[in-house]
Amino acid sequence: MSKNAKKVLLVVTNVSHYDIDPSHPTGLWLSELTHAYDIFESRGYEQTIVSPAGGKSPLEPRSLTFPNYDKSAKAWHDDPKKMALLEHTASPDDINAADYDAIFFTGGHAVMFDFPGSEGLQRITRDIYENGGVVSAVCHGYCGLLETKLTDGSYLVAGRNITGFSWREEILARVDKLVPYNVEERMKQLGANYSKALLPFVSNAVVDGRLVTGQNPGSAKETATKVAKLLG
Repeated sequence: MSKNAKKVLLVVTNVSHYDIDPSHPTGLWLSELTHAYDIFESRGYEQTIVSPAGGKSPLEPRSLTFPNYDKSAKAWHDDPKKMALLEHTASPDDINAADYDAIFFTGGHAVMFDFPGSEGLQRITRDIYENGGVVSAVCHGYCGLLETKLTDGSYLVAGRNITGFSWREEILARVDKLVPYNVEERMKQLGANYSKALLPFVSNAVVDGRLVTGQNPGSAKETATKVAKLLG
């Protein structure tokens, strides 16, 4: 790696099931990580994977089925070295935000439970943003921005153009009865200018300055590409 390589922090979940129904598994949506990772790797960026508690990040079983389980996800799943990265993620306490140029929140319904309450992730996100870095999220990853405030006490997302997994998509995915809250609604309550694509599950990414958000699993490549464009 060159000494001047850009550094990106990728955020994954530690949660393996829904609170309301522990028999219903969830976890990291694998392709949302791998599509971004592949794009950043192709640019020569250094990447670190962090989770709210550190340690293991379980996989969402539905992300390992057609059509979500694509070439990129399969290549990662078949690579013991890559899978080991998800067994031993860093914890927020291990991370010095000043080292990173961008943060990228991955999704999977699991993140709804452990991203918002993580003060460590909020601190890192605020510091990266206020240091002039890029803050990004795909799909449910934007749950990680729900409680993030800037130094002046305002919400990072207030008045900003964003997207993320829509309530309509929750209903179509048949998990609207399982999820703990309506994140699209919460974002609007915080003053975010939420928008979504005309059709569900198509790629859609929104850039507002140094804030980049993608709507759904199919938006991971577009989101990461737009982050890379900002990083140069």
